[in-house]
Parts: sequence; C-alpha cells; structure tokens
Amino acid sequence: MNEAVAGAAANMLEIRDLHAWYGESHILHGIDLDVKPGECVTLLGRNGAGRSSTLKAILGLVGRRSGSIKVQGQETVAMPTHNIARRGIGYCPEERGIYASLTAEENLMLLPSVGPGGMSVEEIYAMFPNLKERAHSPGTRLSGGEQQMLAMARILRTGARLLLLDEITEGLAPVIVQSLGRVIRQLKARGYTTVLVEQNFRFAQHLADRHYVIEHGQVVAVIDRAEVQQSQDKLNALLGI
Repeated sequence: MNEAVAGAAANMLEIRDLHAWYGESHILHGIDLDVKPGECVTLLGRNGAGRSSTLKAILGLVGRRSGSIKVQGQETVAMPTHNIARRGIGYCPEERGIYASLTAEENLMLLPSVGPGGMSVEEIYAMFPNLKERAHSPGTRLSGGEQQMLAMARILRTGARLLLLDEITEGLAPVIVQSLGRVIRQLKARGYTTVLVEQNFRFAQHLADRHYVIEHGQVVAVIDRAEVQQSQDKLNALLGI
C-alpha cells in the first residue's frame, strides 16, 4: 500500500473539494479537511465564514453538496442524512435542541443508537456530575451550561465516535467552559474524534491537534498545534482578535 492510500485509509473523516448550497446561495467553495481517529480539530473563522455550514454539509443538512466526504473510508456525499449519521456521527448543534417538557434524563435517553458502545448513564453522570444532580429537572429549568452539557451527553449515549460540536462554549460562564474543556480532553483520551467549531480560540488552542481557518467558505490556513505560537500574528489577523 503506498503512502497516499495508507493515509486515506487512516482518516476518520476526509473531505475533498466540498461545495455546498442553501437554495441558490453557494456557501462552501472547495473545503479540504482531514481528521484521523482520536484527533480533535477546530474550524476557526469569523461569523458567516462557513464553519457551521461545513458541519451541516458533512451530515447533508444543506440544500445541495458536491465533492467528496468520506467517513471511515466510505463515501457519504450522496447519502441521506439518516444513513450518514449511522456511520457513527454525533452532531451537537449550536441551538442544542433540548426538549423543555422532558426531564434531563428523559432527554438523555431520547436519541437512537448510531453505533455500538454508547456510554452508559452511569459513565455520563461521572463525566457530567451536574446532570446527575439535575436528572429529574425539566429541560426548562436547566441553565445554559447544563443544557450544553446535556446536548453533548446525549450524543455520547448513541455510540457515535465522530463528534461534530458547534459553538459549545458560546455565552457560557468561564467555569462551565473549563468543564467542557475537561470533557473534551477525556473524550480524546477515550479515542473519540472531534470536529469543533469554536469562536473562543483561547479555549480551542490547547484542545486541538490542528486548526483549520475558514474564510468565505474556503480553508485559508491549516495550523498544527506545534505551530500556534509562531503563527499567532497570522491567526490574529485572520480571526480579527
């Protein structure tokens, strides 16, 4: 097996020349992305750059896609969303999607399985102690941070091994942000693969193996963890920090 083939086979997620549209609006213009099993990568950029749209395009939640999206080596760009999810993908959208009329634990048990080996409720409560305390509270009574923890915990029940997390720290108190950082480190240690859309670079920079900076629907820079310090000026300019 040559190096190119070996590298392709080793990717959990491989995207090539991904274009996407909402109706007539052409929103992604040739995204290339590689994520190996167990890696955490971030999609950085300004609002409207195409970061969240990239996550949605992976799952087919856009009007139209072209290019190639391989999940564990299987082409998914022509698949319907429910079949893509069954490749072991968990999606945590920015709006969280907590059902207000259900308790925290009922929300936790809601999603169907997309793969073997989903976390048990006990494992999840060990990772998210706040949720154990709030297990019988209705969704409307949970704080923003608790709702975000629940949205993440819910996809871990499903057996998903590739996690797509969209702006999980937005609007949350620093102590909750620190807790979510600890959770992502634990998931990485357990071998989960994570694609993290994040506005808070201080949060993201110590978690990710690699940063993809997106601008106008294109990847304009790829920065490895080891290059972050020497690339600080470039990042500041691209992100408007």
